[in-house]
Amino acid sequence: MSLPVFPDSSSAITLAGPAGALEAAVDLPEPDVATLPLVAIVCHPLPTEGGTMHNKVVTMVARSLRELGATTVRFNFRGTGASEGRFDEGAGEVEDLKAVAAWVRSRRPDDALWLAGFSFGAYISLLAAAELRPDLLISIAPPAGRWDFDGIAVPTMPWLVIQGEADEIVDPEAVYAWLAALKSDAQLVRMPDTSHFFHRKLMDLRGAIKHGVKPYLPLPSRNGA
Repeated sequence: MSLPVFPDSSSAITLAGPAGALEAAVDLPEPDVATLPLVAIVCHPLPTEGGTMHNKVVTMVARSLRELGATTVRFNFRGTGASEGRFDEGAGEVEDLKAVAAWVRSRRPDDALWLAGFSFGAYISLLAAAELRPDLLISIAPPAGRWDFDGIAVPTMPWLVIQGEADEIVDPEAVYAWLAALKSDAQLVRMPDTSHFFHRKLMDLRGAIKHGVKPYLPLPSRNGA
């Protein structure tokens, strides 16, 4: 499969992945903001529990970043939606993310690359961060205590972590203990009265993301709106 060009309008695309075709969606910045030289890849939650690139938290993360001028790429991990292959307990999903990142960098080599992930997607982006070295990492409800976080290197790039304090799936205290053990400089946002899927809190999530990443936004492109 030949690699597609980077679309100049919001589009559904198909990328070549290590286990077959990967279903993806590229969305351009909101029309009323300056376009930034920035592409953010957003990873979805656990496929075996219904997670896809259309998950409402994933789409809100992407929307929040587009409102700041970023271009976003969402994709389905292997075996999810129209993506080929089968679930691989994280190892193959890391390779899927690497393939998407390689395509982005080949098509937009001068743009900053950010990685974002929700739940299982946060775990995958954390595993890949040491090799991919994104300019910023966003982890929403990273599932410490549910997946093996022992092999995750301490991120050295700017890192925003957002955790709901009433999360019924990911233990917030496990997340806080893991972050404390890492002794990292992560910016941690604790959201009170917030469940795993941010029910009735999606707009608060939007605000937390936009506030947290603003210091790291690149300058607008010369041809930005």
